[in-house]
Amino acid sequence: MKHKNIESFQEAGKVVLQYLYQRFGFNLWMITRVEGKDWIVLQSEDHGYDVKPGQVFLWADSFCSHMVVGKAPKIAPRSEDIPLYATAPINRQVSIKSYIGQPLFNEDGSLFGTLCAIDPQTKSEAIIQDVELIELFGNLLSNILQAELRQNEQIRQRERLEAEALRDGLTGLYNRRAWEQLVNAEEERCKRYGHPAAVFFIDLNDLKKVNDSLGHNKGDDLIQQAAYVLRETARGNDIVARLGGDEFVILSVENDEMGANLLLNRITEALAQAKICAAIGVAMRHPSQGLFKAAVEADKKMYEHKHQIKLKA
Repeated sequence: MKHKNIESFQEAGKVVLQYLYQRFGFNLWMITRVEGKDWIVLQSEDHGYDVKPGQVFLWADSFCSHMVVGKAPKIAPRSEDIPLYATAPINRQVSIKSYIGQPLFNEDGSLFGTLCAIDPQTKSEAIIQDVELIELFGNLLSNILQAELRQNEQIRQRERLEAEALRDGLTGLYNRRAWEQLVNAEEERCKRYGHPAAVFFIDLNDLKKVNDSLGHNKGDDLIQQAAYVLRETARGNDIVARLGGDEFVILSVENDEMGANLLLNRITEALAQAKICAAIGVAMRHPSQGLFKAAVEADKKMYEHKHQIKLKA
């Protein structure tokens, strides 16, 4: 194992996966994240399976889902001899004859994901003796991860402070440039740790009517009122921005689909209470596609919603 300065979870993961591949020779080593039903590949040392970071499998289909609850062993030189492994649905997707797995934990003791390996050939029973080495690397990665996730909140606050100058003059929300900067930073975190996130696009429906009938000052009042409602309704960590005109966006960070739906309901109700008619589109980040694809999808859904509102009018 080459000695070098390891400054991040990603670097540590890369070194550990390379070392374990050299030591045990399994064709695929992975560091994964468990998020709801998803089993997300964060890093891989791949030599034949063609599994890449960002790929998503069903957690319930995996060997690891049985390993983490202690129902099946961490090291299985002949995985077909273990009933839960032999019948796991993931066998239909990839050829697995031997397996190694170790949980990775969050600071509160909850499951973050796994360090694991598979191979299309059976292995020597002797590798079972190396379970303590696998546990050691799992604990090492968990500790580095926990420290890094603690630092992340400080990094996020610093990014927001640096973007303070990039505020929209009318509403005080982040402007388009700040939005792009902050989304880039969050996308890097999502890729590194498998964080879920949702993107909301919100477009006001009556701005032109208000501008034409009551004047642009009233139109500005409507924009400011909508901005206030969105800022007050979004969670503290969320990024709320005005892209221009009557178009607003929210990046709901570290929020899963259930949380995103709750936020959508809160936004819809808050806008209705303020008597603001708006079209809303929301999309979840997919690990293999990223936040910018989610933004395109949310924008598309917003226009579909706008079209539905016009048909009902």
